[in-house]
Amino acid sequence: MKIKRKFLAIITLLALVQTFSFSAANKEDAATDTKEITVITHRTDLVDNLFQEYVKEFNKKYPDIKVNFEAITDYEGEIKIRMNTEQYGDVLSIPKENFPVSDYPDFFIPLGSKTEMEAKYEFISDTEYNGNIYGISTVGNAQGVLYNKEVFKKAGITKMPSTPDEFLNALATIKEKTDAIPFYTNYAAGWTLGGQWEAQAPNLAGDPKWSNYTVPHEDTPWAEGKPYYVMAKLLWDMVSMDLIEDDPTTTDWEACKGMIAKGEIATMLLGSWSIIQMQQAAETLGIDPGVIGYMPFPYTNKDGNMYANVGSDYQLGINIHSKAKNSARLWVDWFTNESGFAQHESGIPALKGSKYPSALIAFQDLGVKFFQNEPSPADEVGLLDEIDAEAEVGRWSENYRMRIVEAAIGNRNETFQDIMTDLNTKWTKARKTLGVK
Repeated sequence: MKIKRKFLAIITLLALVQTFSFSAANKEDAATDTKEITVITHRTDLVDNLFQEYVKEFNKKYPDIKVNFEAITDYEGEIKIRMNTEQYGDVLSIPKENFPVSDYPDFFIPLGSKTEMEAKYEFISDTEYNGNIYGISTVGNAQGVLYNKEVFKKAGITKMPSTPDEFLNALATIKEKTDAIPFYTNYAAGWTLGGQWEAQAPNLAGDPKWSNYTVPHEDTPWAEGKPYYVMAKLLWDMVSMDLIEDDPTTTDWEACKGMIAKGEIATMLLGSWSIIQMQQAAETLGIDPGVIGYMPFPYTNKDGNMYANVGSDYQLGINIHSKAKNSARLWVDWFTNESGFAQHESGIPALKGSKYPSALIAFQDLGVKFFQNEPSPADEVGLLDEIDAEAEVGRWSENYRMRIVEAAIGNRNETFQDIMTDLNTKWTKARKTLGVK
């Protein structure tokens, strides 16, 4: 359901006033502020355990504030219905789908100016509107490769691969010296060869503008040396060199969690959101969750740096209609700055200078530079997806990467270059059809 817009002058005025009143510099509760808040969350798995522990710690610092939680399974669908009223809690995860940032001032208080907030926090650009920030990220997700530390140790690999060739050599060594599957494609799941690979591509470009500024305006994104080509070639090489599972069609997403924990799988390409799932699988099996590691995509840019595209998970916002705005802000600040939630999720903390979780130490050791993709220019919003649809490539789908796997195995009568040429031809034709310069 689309949220109805509330263009009321009084709300605009309130938003301007609250930029100052509820900034990070002003945390003292007003006399009229309610001392009880409701936090609405999509984390149905944490409200009865971890979050209760957080409340105990929070109350050591703020004993007079009562914190209640309301978890919603169909979060995106239900919260938007609730937001047609004024009753959508005090603190909530800002919905992502079909909710333009221009609507944020109608529903949330500004937490501070862009200048003020970006000096202290990562991932704030997602909720910036007219110079104000309306949400703080709960955790940042990086893009890279899961790996089993014990398998790498057994294979004698002590240096994290920083190029495709180094990665292939490491996988070949693992195949030679261990019983682990060097790389698990998760082919049968489908989505694991779609968005999980697509999200990695900006890492190779090392440019926040690459996705939305460069790709729509080039005819051959799969030309040799370009990010899509390099990634596709790595997938082809892993398959053709027999460094993957014996039969990709029989892979099992749920089973792979225990398999990598037990050392039956050495590596998988997934976002950092998956780390906690693999660690939990390890714990269930009585295995030290620290065995799960995470490395950046093995590619060093021409400038000598390795890059990782990072994205924010849900952002915490404060209901503009809340009767406990100051108490709500205290919770948001404590959760962000002191709870350690990002470390628990094996993600990147929003608070700059925070300690990284152990699973991401490889990123720090290699000096990986993080960046966020810049959104499309205002006059080109949706253009990249329009070209993709016209070309029938499916950048975010698994189709063309499955095609690469099948051809590399020998189940399709086409070469790697045949596939790259076809993708470039389709892309060029689509841009011409749409009249894109």
